[in-house]
Amino acid sequence: MSGIGRASVLIGAGTVVSRLTGFLRSVVLVAAVGSVSSRAGDAFGTANQLPNNIYAIISTGLLTAVVVPQIVKASAHPDGGRAFISKLFTLGTVVLVVTTVLATLAAPWLVQLYAPDYTADQLALTTAFAYWCLPQILFYGLYALVGEALNARRVYGPFTWAPIVNNIVSIAGFLVFIALFGGPITDTEDWTPEMIALIAGTATFAIVVQAVILLFFWRRTGLHVRPDFRWRGVGLNHIGRLAGWTFLMVLAGQLAGLVQSRVLSGASGDGPAALASQNAWLLFMLPYSIIVLSIGTPYFTQLSEHASAGRESDVRADVGRSIRTLGVFIVIATFALAAAAVPASRIFTNSADQAVEAAWVLLAFLVGLIPLAVLFVIQRTFYAYDDTRTPFFFTLLQCGIVVATALIAQAVLSQAYLAAGVALGQSLASLIQVIIATWLLERRLGGLAIGSWMLSLGRFVIAALPAAGAGWLVFLWFGGADGWTTASALLGAAGAAIIGVVSIAVYVGFLALLRAPELSVATGLVRRFLPGRR
Repeated sequence: MSGIGRASVLIGAGTVVSRLTGFLRSVVLVAAVGSVSSRAGDAFGTANQLPNNIYAIISTGLLTAVVVPQIVKASAHPDGGRAFISKLFTLGTVVLVVTTVLATLAAPWLVQLYAPDYTADQLALTTAFAYWCLPQILFYGLYALVGEALNARRVYGPFTWAPIVNNIVSIAGFLVFIALFGGPITDTEDWTPEMIALIAGTATFAIVVQAVILLFFWRRTGLHVRPDFRWRGVGLNHIGRLAGWTFLMVLAGQLAGLVQSRVLSGASGDGPAALASQNAWLLFMLPYSIIVLSIGTPYFTQLSEHASAGRESDVRADVGRSIRTLGVFIVIATFALAAAAVPASRIFTNSADQAVEAAWVLLAFLVGLIPLAVLFVIQRTFYAYDDTRTPFFFTLLQCGIVVATALIAQAVLSQAYLAAGVALGQSLASLIQVIIATWLLERRLGGLAIGSWMLSLGRFVIAALPAAGAGWLVFLWFGGADGWTTASALLGAAGAAIIGVVSIAVYVGFLALLRAPELSVATGLVRRFLPGRR
């Protein structure tokens, strides 16, 4: 546990700094291109999301599901896994280069596919952005490939801290843009080739720097990698079978995201759309990244080792322990962020009215935060057993629900609430997905003691309800949507922080009254973040 605790602190601290600098990056970007009802902002958001979609396939799909467990196993080889890593990296690099070239050549068709309802000027601007942004695929992939290899060797820090440099480079470039051209520039006809090159070129250069930085830490793995095009002999066929199901699963997710993007393109210029949804997702991912990834990633490495050794009782214990530990943090994060939804949304908007519109999108996403945290543990337990087939089927169902709810939202909601409807559909799909996934895992392992950790989650919710109520009263006391917390992005951040602190304090008090045993575990983890603590 001490190793997991130290790793969690390292990952968590890096994630906190990364997310804070990422927030600042988005604030500066909104100041340059706008957010809600900004056609230029949505154009950049759509174009810059294209390489991220490919990165999701590489990182969330192939690497997390397959590479980490296989590198752990390959460590037992006589050469420590060096031949395996060399072949895998060579193959990965070739695939990345080919994919990047093809995607960049297909930029106009990709833009039309993802944003069919954009105006002609907006499509042209989005395509211009895309030519600059799509080369990010190569460097996102290299970052993910090297970073997951570092994680598998228990070198957790660089993968988490490298995005900070990415954010700093982006912030500097966006500030130069504002200094030269002003902002926010929301009308598509006002953009020049120089503006496009500076904004999109900055975004891509920042990803290049992020990938290159990881190479400086490679020596810590103890591996010597060389180009090796002989992709046979170390079980790559086995990996291919595993990755086949994972690829289909992530492909289904991307197709669902494609439908969402096409639906949202109809709201651009008239309400929250692509960029506003991305910013709401960024807020949503703040607690997920800090809590779930920092605590869950080290657990996944340990869980993979237990599964590989056939120690199912330890795996069951890992599942329950990690869900309870994640839950004590993620539940209050969900309710506190809901109470602070309007001031938090003001961080990424240019007015109080826009903050209220964007807050509905954030609230809709938050419905799925707790289920998504549980799913993190359940899904990766399947991966630890080299089972990528089962996650494909329950993810396929989730994707079908996402598509259906997005189309329903398009049919029944006005453009002002379209993005919120799409987000709510995604959250409901996640809830159904985690219920089915948990049932399937319980059948596989012969029991998961679901009642035990569900009782814990229920206890956390009971404590979080009055905590959120206290936070909401603070928001109203500060003047609500017309108060000082929506006067500017900086004051929005300050207001959200105060509301969050009040909510957490009340939450801890109620957990103490309920004598929740998880409180001592949570306080122990928090102490590790304090200066001078180990």
